[in-house]
Amino acid sequence: MKSLDQQLAEIKVVPVIAIKDADKAAKLAQILIENGLPCAEVTFRTKQAAQAIKQMRQAYPDMLIGAGTVLTTEQVDQAIDAGVDFIVSPGFNPTTVRYCQQRNVAIVPGVNNPSLVEQAMEMGLRTLKFFPADPSGGVAMLKALTAVYPVKFMPTGGVSPDNVKDYLDIPAVVACGGTWMVPNNLIDEDRWDELAALVKTAASSI
Repeated sequence: MKSLDQQLAEIKVVPVIAIKDADKAAKLAQILIENGLPCAEVTFRTKQAAQAIKQMRQAYPDMLIGAGTVLTTEQVDQAIDAGVDFIVSPGFNPTTVRYCQQRNVAIVPGVNNPSLVEQAMEMGLRTLKFFPADPSGGVAMLKALTAVYPVKFMPTGGVSPDNVKDYLDIPAVVACGGTWMVPNNLIDEDRWDELAALVKTAASSI
């Protein structure tokens, strides 16, 4: 069984998705898998998140699925019940981290400064989300952090086709999260061919 780090490192780019209609989740998962990104971070920014995760999991049992923007222990429960592989939070909340550890699900919490990295390490975490990546100093800040701390990072927030390679070139970066290959309007309007082309381009560019 591969670790979460190993799985993320193989994929390199994690599509961050806000899905409004769970009935489109399985089709979206199919597009991602067929075009080289067999992974999704479904964010709890919409009410359909848990149901979307459930639909993806039922349709594609082997897909790597995360729940993003998880802010509460209730959302952790919903995500686990829906079948996620890992939890992602925008910030570092010790209560959420502790609860995920108790429930035996991997969590990748957000950090963007040395103090938060150290607090996360104190709780035994070694894979962290660097968020919001670009506004927090981008590649330069991340290089400074990775020079000091023995942890892995998944930068998200302001990552784009223009800078994704710069982030991935940092040895401690396992993968980058991004929305550019899964724009909400294309999902809402069922423009699957355009989505497929964006996903394929993102996968082939890395």
